[in-house]
Amino acid sequence: MIKQVIPLIKRVAFRQWTAITILMLIVAGSMGYVNGLGRLDRTLYDQFMRADSRPARDDIIIVAIDDYSISKLGRWPWDRSLHAKLLNRIMHANPLAIGLDVIMPEAEQGQSPGSRADDRALAKALAASKLTVLPIVVASAGPGLKALLPTPDFLAAARSLGHIHLELDPDGVVRSVFLQEGQDGKWWPHFSVALAGVAGQKITRADGNLPGARVGNTPADLDPHKAGSWQRDYQIQIPFAGSSGHFRSVPYASVLRGDVPDQFFTGKYVLIGATALGMADTFPTPVSGTSGVMSGIEINANILAGLLDHKTISIARPVQTALFSIVPVLIALSSYLLWTPRISLLITATLMLLTMAASYFLLTLGLWIAPTAALIALAIAHPIWNWIRLESAISYLGQEFMLLDQEPHLLPEVNTEPGPQQVEDVLEQRINAMRVAARRVRDLRQFISDSVNSLPDATLITTIDGHVLVSNQFARDYFAAAGIRNIDGALLPYLFSNMSTPQASNASAGHTFSWWDLIDLEHVSTLTNGTTVQDQQGRDLLIKSGPCHSARQVLTGWIVSIVDITVIRAAERSRDETLRFLSHDMRAPQASILALLELQGNPSSALPQKEFFARIEQAARKTLGLADNFVQLARAESSEYRLEIVDFQDVLYDAVDEMWSLANNKKIELITDIEGQEFLTNIDRSLMARALCNLISNAISYSLPDTRITCFLRLKYVKLLPQIVCRISDRGCGIAPHDQVKLFQRYQRVSAPGQPHTDGTGLGLVFVKTVVERHFGEITLESTLGEGSTFIVTLPALTN
Repeated sequence: MIKQVIPLIKRVAFRQWTAITILMLIVAGSMGYVNGLGRLDRTLYDQFMRADSRPARDDIIIVAIDDYSISKLGRWPWDRSLHAKLLNRIMHANPLAIGLDVIMPEAEQGQSPGSRADDRALAKALAASKLTVLPIVVASAGPGLKALLPTPDFLAAARSLGHIHLELDPDGVVRSVFLQEGQDGKWWPHFSVALAGVAGQKITRADGNLPGARVGNTPADLDPHKAGSWQRDYQIQIPFAGSSGHFRSVPYASVLRGDVPDQFFTGKYVLIGATALGMADTFPTPVSGTSGVMSGIEINANILAGLLDHKTISIARPVQTALFSIVPVLIALSSYLLWTPRISLLITATLMLLTMAASYFLLTLGLWIAPTAALIALAIAHPIWNWIRLESAISYLGQEFMLLDQEPHLLPEVNTEPGPQQVEDVLEQRINAMRVAARRVRDLRQFISDSVNSLPDATLITTIDGHVLVSNQFARDYFAAAGIRNIDGALLPYLFSNMSTPQASNASAGHTFSWWDLIDLEHVSTLTNGTTVQDQQGRDLLIKSGPCHSARQVLTGWIVSIVDITVIRAAERSRDETLRFLSHDMRAPQASILALLELQGNPSSALPQKEFFARIEQAARKTLGLADNFVQLARAESSEYRLEIVDFQDVLYDAVDEMWSLANNKKIELITDIEGQEFLTNIDRSLMARALCNLISNAISYSLPDTRITCFLRLKYVKLLPQIVCRISDRGCGIAPHDQVKLFQRYQRVSAPGQPHTDGTGLGLVFVKTVVERHFGEITLESTLGEGSTFIVTLPALTN
């Protein structure tokens, strides 16, 4: 059932994604083809234009007819003789071009001789400058339009004419201009184009045409021979360099008075126009700033600066805008299919920022592509897609929860929400089903967690590739003791890398065991029974590994258990040693006795009675000694110690007194060297006395006659804690270093050339070591061949 449902869900999701993709691409492409939403695009355009400011050109100067000049020269209009004087003064500085942005379509009013003289003076100044451009405007003439040209005298004297018309967008803001306008077959360049032409600057493109978009696609669309119609061509978006006051300007009156030096205008474009409030032709622009408007002469200065810098802005073709709008939407929709909703949301937000950044960057390069179509499509695509996917998810989860509710439950159900049955809608039913399913999952997880933690052995659950997912407390404690504090996520073979690798006999035939076999199905049968290893602490471990499968029998991970079999292995070794002891050491004396009895029964082989009894006695005493040592060691290894507070020097005296006769028989002197008054400790007196007797007895057995054995007793402090140190030193033959390592092992006897022969069992020192360590003490050996040996017993002392 599940195998059929999952591919079906994937197919449904892909069909939904395809439908949403086609719809959103159509929306984005359609809005992009019509350049998106005008108001929003114009708002972004204005913000980008403000951000794309650039330094004002040094060769553009505005002579402003400002409020200051009006206060000095009187009310407008001024006598045209003032314009003549201004032109003559500026001409002395040899400017590149002069633009007189003052409309003069008729002779000065009054027709007085003085007025005619003013016109003649201005005409003379215009003719003398040969650099001045005058403006033309359009006026209504009946049903059509006509161009208002300067008076014939001015027209003949001016170097060039240029229109000063600006294009207003639907919101009343000036953003573009036509570089060429005309009527009845006659064309006039824009005022700024005419100024550049006077200065001899080339502003045309490589094909010889002006920059900007042509009005129409065929020559017929550009046919100017339409009576009364006003024709326009070469439209550009104005590349504003800055807000009002960006270009350098000087007052008209200051120039007229001579306050401005002539060299100030040398090699400059001089634009003369009104900036005073109430008389200037002002317009809102994208960069008007706080004033809200910009004077016409400043707008012309921005147009001129853009033409001279060869920086113009054109509007992208509808196909370009449509493609620009489609690409980020397609990328975003692709991310919806590949990534999670959170990541796809971040990708969508990033694409929106990148779309605006790309639009701004292209604007700085001279191409305006409206971004709002892409932004709107991106903004609505993500919620629509997630809404559809959420609906699908809710529907699918609702069905699955209902099916899950019908499944048999592993754990008993507990009704935690008693109450009367209420009518539930579909959403509430699914919410309740989700609540029940989540509670069951939590209960099941807790059940599994408790079960794993309750296992008596260290247990790990890993992924397929061997990374630890779950571990119980025993496992965490074991690896923490080995120096690995955090095992979550650790790779299984590396956790076991410090353990001894099992021999090939533990693995499959002809295969060298590797820790990677723990997560290999090929070796499941072997590792299910376990493989024995030894860790760095010398503990014997049994490692078992088994696979975990899902409900569809797909491998999902591994369960690995670590069983500490150190005690079992020690018991097995003890059992083997005991059997060897019973089968060899204990049998040998008994067999000798039987052999002697058989020999004695035959008169021909019978021994003298005295020798016979001596040998019987020797074998019996050996058997008794072996049994006694074995029993004493068993008692020492038992857990029943009768502890009492005693003075250790009393125990030492008892052991010395008991061994005195044995030492005296070998003419060995026993000496006690005790410094201190009291050596209190908490011990089993009888076992400790037996241990000291064993040490002294060994010293006597392995010493030559006429030597000395010294028993030292001292009290020392280690980290402010008192310790009793007992040293038993002999003058025997000493013990070789290679024998010292096996001295405290069961049934190990050492001997050296020239050393007296003894019939020891190899259990005496094991007994001593066991008793000392059970009292939280330590026994060590210092020995030199030919000089003797010293056994050192260290025990914790009690403070007074």
